[in-house]
Amino acid sequence: MSGMFITFEGPEGAGKTTIIHMIHDQLKKEGYDVILTREPGGITIAEQIREIILNPANTAMDARTEALLYAAARRQHLVEKVVPALEHGKIVLCDRFVDSSLAYQGFARKLGIEEVYQINQFAIEDIMPQATLFFDIKPELGLERINKNKEREVNRLDLEKLEFHHNVRKGYLKVIEKFPNRIYSIDASKTIEEVYQVAYEKLISILNK
Repeated sequence: MSGMFITFEGPEGAGKTTIIHMIHDQLKKEGYDVILTREPGGITIAEQIREIILNPANTAMDARTEALLYAAARRQHLVEKVVPALEHGKIVLCDRFVDSSLAYQGFARKLGIEEVYQINQFAIEDIMPQATLFFDIKPELGLERINKNKEREVNRLDLEKLEFHHNVRKGYLKVIEKFPNRIYSIDASKTIEEVYQVAYEKLISILNK
C-alpha cells in the first residue's frame, strides 16, 4: 500500500479530536490527498456498533464483549474505508485505532494488553499505522475539560470512575513501551493552539521522512 496511515490517540479530554480536524483541514489546504476518519465508526456498520458500545444505557456490557465489538467495528472500517484509501495513495488520519483497545480494554479493563492485541490481530491482519501521535494529559484535567464542553457527546466511558481513567493513561504508557518507534508523545495540557502547532510540525516531519 502506497498511502500513509497515521492515528491519533489519547485519554478522554486530551483534545485529539479537535486537533485531528485542524490538521486535516490544514493538510487539505496545502494540497495533500488526505482523509479523516474515526474509530469506532467511520462507515455505517462501524457507526452502528459505536452506538452500542458508547450508549450510556449499556452499563451491563462485559469487558470481553466490549473488546470484541471494538475489533469487529475496526475490521469493517479497515476493509471498507482505510485499506482502499491507502491503496489509492491517500494519507489516512484516524481518530483512535488499536492502541485504544490495548489501553482501555487491555489494561484499564484488565483483560491483558497481549490478549487484546491477539484479538485485534484477527481483525487487522497486521495492518498497523506507520505513526501514532499520543496526546498525553492527566485524567483530572481531561475530565475537567469534558465537563466544561457542553457540545461534546457524553458516552459510557465518561461515566467511569477517576481510577479507570488513571488506568487508561497507565495503559497508554505501557503501549508506548511496546511500540516506541511508532508512537510520538505530545503534552496535551497546553492550549489547543500550542498543542496543534507541536502536533502539526511532528506530522509534517513524519510525512517528509
